[in-house]
Amino acid sequence: MEKTYKIGNREFPLDQEKAELAFAAKKVINGRKSMTFNLLPLKYQWAYELYRIMKANHWEPEDIQMQKDVEQWRSHDVSQNERWIIMMGIGYFSAAEGIVGDNVQHVVRELVTAPELKLVLGRHAHEENIHADSLLYMISSLGINPHECEAMFEQIPTIVKKNEFVTRTSNALRRDLDLTQIENKKLLAKNIFVFGQCMEGTQFYGLFGMILALYRQNKFPGIGQMFRYTLRDESNHIEVFRNLFMDLIEENPEIWTPEFREELVETMREAITLEKEFIRDCLPVNAVGLSADEFCLYIDFIADRRLAGCGLPALSPGATNPLPWLADLMDVRKEQNFFEGKVTDYQKSSALAHSSDDDL
Repeated sequence: MEKTYKIGNREFPLDQEKAELAFAAKKVINGRKSMTFNLLPLKYQWAYELYRIMKANHWEPEDIQMQKDVEQWRSHDVSQNERWIIMMGIGYFSAAEGIVGDNVQHVVRELVTAPELKLVLGRHAHEENIHADSLLYMISSLGINPHECEAMFEQIPTIVKKNEFVTRTSNALRRDLDLTQIENKKLLAKNIFVFGQCMEGTQFYGLFGMILALYRQNKFPGIGQMFRYTLRDESNHIEVFRNLFMDLIEENPEIWTPEFREELVETMREAITLEKEFIRDCLPVNAVGLSADEFCLYIDFIADRRLAGCGLPALSPGATNPLPWLADLMDVRKEQNFFEGKVTDYQKSSALAHSSDDDL
């Protein structure tokens, strides 16, 4: 069907059928090539909705005061074990966030073809930059030697192994790929699963829990607040990559074989093993009123939720959350305004906070 607009003595015919064919050609991968980045009409509505939620959740590290944290860091009010948790958090996340952002920007975003997917992935990468910036802000505020952080990232074996686990799936895609080939489609699907569900969705949560346990005890409130905002962002990132993974599978069902599903489950098993080793480095002795064993049980619980969200079987059926208080700390819709001393919405009214018990 063709519609013609007449303006003066000019006619502008528009072919609706041709436009509808262009819409139908939108795909996660191997879709319609377009240099125009035309978002409309939206095919992946979830991507645009998540983009708007993420944009409304924008925050800056400098908005958060670090005076109390600095006082505690310099005082005898916190133990050596508690300082070590902060050091491990800064040592790991100061570079891990950059690894995620680089993979989002230079691997996944380069390979997807629908503009609205590129839009939300661009926002995802931007938020990883904010997270990396927040770690630099923590380091400079506390006066930590940045070379120590680099040394931790490069020299602590459990950190090195976690990073090698994710970067190998990223490196495998940093070349010209024919994404019409089944094996290459599987490589991309696995990358999205590893970064979204294994790394951001599971391996980040051990240290998140420890740092929020300190925050719960009124220790390092500024750092705790930044990690709360980071966690809220991560819940959106997990959802972006889960939706992307599920749409990729739906559009390319030939890759969803029993063997591939088993490969993904075993990949999560490896992620859990590495995370538990790392947790025991973060908590070599019991601290923050909790033990390494409790955090390891928490990782089992989180991992099974991630697997279930992707239609995969649990590794620890019946696992329960040993840290239910984390769900309350995730609710950041109402926050204390650090400059005015009053409760306010730390979020634009155009969207609601996208964090829930489903992420914990």
